Amino acid sequence: MNFESLLFEADGEIAIVTINRPEKLNALNETVISELDACFEDLASDESVRGVIITGAGSKAFVAGADISQFPTLTRDDAVAFAKKGQHVFSRIEKMPKPVVAAVNGFALGGGCELALACHLRVASTHAQFGQPEVGLGVIPGYGGTQRLPRVVGRGIATEMILTGKPVSAERAYEIGLVNRVSEPEDLLEAAKQVTRSMTSKAPIAIAHALKAIRESDGPLADGLIEEARLFGDSFDTEDMQEGVSAFLERRKPEFRGR
Repeated sequence: MNFESLLFEADGEIAIVTINRPEKLNALNETVISELDACFEDLASDESVRGVIITGAGSKAFVAGADISQFPTLTRDDAVAFAKKGQHVFSRIEKMPKPVVAAVNGFALGGGCELALACHLRVASTHAQFGQPEVGLGVIPGYGGTQRLPRVVGRGIATEMILTGKPVSAERAYEIGLVNRVSEPEDLLEAAKQVTRSMTSKAPIAIAHALKAIRESDGPLADGLIEEARLFGDSFDTEDMQEGVSAFLERRKPEFRGR
């Protein structure tokens, strides 16, 4: 894949996507958002990819937020369209049928925090910081922060983070459940790969079904249980289910083929 603002690397079954604007602390502009959209659309259907890691170039920032230089020229209608475009792309990432892990190597502020929240899991370096500072600019989070952050850390903590705009450290992010693991900076990418490999070694269709079922947990319990039962049943129509059960009973390692 050739992009202006993204770097792409394959490590076996893991795709590594790096936002490459270190001189701008990897701030999200229209080009980055459009390229993320195209990249994840391709990755969703690429059968050679079973997991994705997204990170930022350099040592200072994962993504320091949206590119604020765009804001002065936006009308109200422009701003609504701006938010909806970012929400669409981040929802595409969230709905990926394969695990997406954010390797947060520095500042994850504003749109950067929202991008990390759209990923299924987050691994952070010890000097990472997470925050939604938008109210300090006279606006609010527009790429899903007001919706996903409460779902991840709870309404009380999310409200404090959004209304004060104060960032939290990697350690605090781990305490409140915002990140799954904290690593030394030099070990971050390998830690993210280890987390990703622990999922890509499992049955791909079961992983996709599990991710879909987990998304249903945001709605009413009764609806989620119905969807869980349906997806549980669907898994019995797969070759991977037959292989997984046979391998368990035969005490051997399964060989999943995504069928």
